[in-house]
Amino acid sequence: MVQDPKQKARRLARALISDMLVYHPDKRMQGTRDGTLPQLFKDEIEKSWLEYVEQVGQEMASSTPFWTDALNELLAGGQKLF
Repeated sequence: MVQDPKQKARRLARALISDMLVYHPDKRMQGTRDGTLPQLFKDEIEKSWLEYVEQVGQEMASSTPFWTDALNELLAGGQKLF
């Protein structure tokens, strides 16, 4: 069964961001508390973005809100920080 490319991109974005939460829970708590989430996770976000683009393609990555949605929903806990 062929998976819908948009569905794949959405799932991948959420998986990559979820990994950040698993590996850096204390950093997330600190960033949420101090309002520095984007700065604290800058390196992880850049690295994961490159992986995301490599797997879904530049066109899909740039033309859909999946990456930003996952950052805001998962990493920022529903806040629109990204």
